Order: sequence, then C-alpha cells, then structure tokens
Amino acid sequence: MTQLHAVGLEVNPAEETIFVGPLGIRFLLTGENSSGSVATFEMTVPPTEGLPAPPHSHNGYEETAYGLSGVLTVTVEGKTFEIGPGQAACVPRGAVHSFRNNTTDDAKVLCIITPAAIGPEYFREIAAVLKAAAGGPPDRAKMVEIMHRHGLKPAIPSA
Repeated sequence: MTQLHAVGLEVNPAEETIFVGPLGIRFLLTGENSSGSVATFEMTVPPTEGLPAPPHSHNGYEETAYGLSGVLTVTVEGKTFEIGPGQAACVPRGAVHSFRNNTTDDAKVLCIITPAAIGPEYFREIAAVLKAAAGGPPDRAKMVEIMHRHGLKPAIPSA
C-alpha cells in the first residue's frame, strides 16, 4: 500500500469523461479530494466548437486555463486572446468570459478552479439538458437555473 492510499488519497479519483455537447470534461480532482481548495479538470474542445452555455461570470472562484494542446480562443471582459500549449490565463472572479476553438484541431486545456466551488455535477446537469434537446436549442430557462444554482451568472438577461 502506498503512502497516498494509507491516508485515503487517490491519483485521478474519477476516470469519467462528461460530454457537454461535443466538449469532453474529465475531472482530475474535485473539492472532495482537496478539502475544497481546488478542482481540476481536462477539457477537450473539438474544432469550431465553443462553450455551449452563454458567456458568464462567477463570483465564488477563479478559473485558470493552462494549454495542453491546440489553441483555445478565450474572451474575458471583451478582450480576446489565445491559449496554446504551455500558456495559462486566469479568469478573475466576476469577469464575464467565454471560449471557442477556432481551429481545425482539438484544443485541450487543464482548468483549475480555486476554491473548488464547482464540480462534475454541474457539467452532468448541463449535459443532460443538451442531450434532452436532441440537437435542437436547449431549454434556456433550465440552463440558466442550473448555472445560477452552481454559482454562475449568465451575461445575458435571464428572462
């Protein structure tokens, strides 16, 4: 038994990949694994795809993206920049942001949430709404309700 297992720790405690539309989300650590201090997940964004939810902000945590492969275009407070391999950007609390892969290759980023105010359940719930839409427009009211419940504030009117 390794020292990590002796104290109840695991490496990559969840091997689940959650598909939020075409985006793949794989949590490496959740708040449950870090006493609430950090959540980390890999996110794969296929070519020409972007955030399936509206641009949003969150006051309860910072979100840092570190480029692993490909190039992800991120817009924060109206300023657009690209994150490639080895590059990182931190979205501060309260900043409206979104992202899109404008290339012909997959983009993969490591997302770090501090503190761990959001976890896999948010992405599972959003994925279920998108799946229920069967390729059509998702239930906007349900998307907004899920976002609010998990501490995200859509930048568009919620009515």
